[in-house]
Amino acid sequence: MTKPYQPSIFEDGTAETIPAEEKLFTTRPLADRMRARSFDEIIGQQRIVGKNALLPRVIHSGHFGSLLFYGPPGCGKTTLAEVIARETGSRFVRINAVLSNVAELRDVLREARYRKEKSIVFIDEIHRFNKAQQDLLLPDVEAGNISLIGATTHNPGFYIIPPLLSRSHLFKLDTISATDVERALKLALADKERGLGNLRCTAEDAVFSALANFANGDLRRALNMLETLVMTVPMAGNIQSSDVEAFASERQIRYDANEDEHYDTASAFIKSMRGCDPDAALYWLAKMLAGGEDPRFISRRLIILASEDIGLADSRALPLAIATHQACEIIGLPECELNLAHCTLFLALSPKSNSTTLAIGAAKNALAKEPVQAVPLHLRDSHTKLNKQMGQGAGYLYSHNFPSAISGQTYLEKPLNLYVPTLSGAEIQIAERLKHWQELRSHLQP
Repeated sequence: MTKPYQPSIFEDGTAETIPAEEKLFTTRPLADRMRARSFDEIIGQQRIVGKNALLPRVIHSGHFGSLLFYGPPGCGKTTLAEVIARETGSRFVRINAVLSNVAELRDVLREARYRKEKSIVFIDEIHRFNKAQQDLLLPDVEAGNISLIGATTHNPGFYIIPPLLSRSHLFKLDTISATDVERALKLALADKERGLGNLRCTAEDAVFSALANFANGDLRRALNMLETLVMTVPMAGNIQSSDVEAFASERQIRYDANEDEHYDTASAFIKSMRGCDPDAALYWLAKMLAGGEDPRFISRRLIILASEDIGLADSRALPLAIATHQACEIIGLPECELNLAHCTLFLALSPKSNSTTLAIGAAKNALAKEPVQAVPLHLRDSHTKLNKQMGQGAGYLYSHNFPSAISGQTYLEKPLNLYVPTLSGAEIQIAERLKHWQELRSHLQP
């Protein structure tokens, strides 16, 4: 039989005094009671903790140093830290970076230096620590006085100082799959030791599925919703799909402005349009809007894509994107959602060409790697008397005086081939036009 939950030693060194049985249904929420107590109990994250995975082998070796867990809310970062403390028999000190300060951190580190047992210092939301606080950790991390475990929902590359990052093993945790969330909910409802089993409630399979979908991979949120539902039905009651409808109107989309979810979703939005998938593009657009994204941010991305990925294949894309941005400025939400959807569909369904992107890149590359070309004398400005006396503009051929406006004159000292049209959309005709002009030039003498 699995041992009853026993909490780790608190930050002040005192042990839990309230019996676990008494606390199960008093102060501790279901999500906390159901935390895994060993690697075998962890639900999801098999890439991290499964058979032959690196993390368990590192932990069982006894030389795991410091760890950084990076992943979305409710994916098990704190649970993993507590499991590691149990597996290694270490003293576990938990610090919340939002509430902590330098003085408290100094006290924790000072105490750890003089303790005989190994101390794991777990810092939740470590990205909230400033550079000075992170610097304070370095000496004790290097000396092995503590094993640091940091948890963050933010990309460590942007928020953790390089010296601390280089001294830590980084593990990226995945969102918990809906299947695993359902399994955890069923275990929690049946578990009489730590879960809700003593209440003898039952639930339709559709309830577990709906809660898993609403949770968006956040296991803690799913367990909190289940606990709320159970508390609203009588002892030994049955939870039905209709009981879950209250959560549907309050569903929150995980979308943190200016953080990973923001950039990842915007990236998926752009790549879906570039890949000519209107359904995917609309889905990611809807997610950004549901997450509270600024419509002007979206419209600016549309303007960029219109030239970067469509360009001359359909020159209507750019003015439409600009008009969409103006509509967002003038109308605002919620009506401008229609304008954004209109433009998104047009861009996703347009023929694609990156010739504009490649052409300006080639021009910049030529400018950077080759001698800068002087403006040919016949192309220089000749509006002043002095300029004319210097010979500027002499010999210039006015293009409109020639058939097809092609004089045969050159416009660079050293010819370059920077723009190469793709055979997509309107560029098919552009390619034919360029070929015709090239043939005319070959027969003309400047």
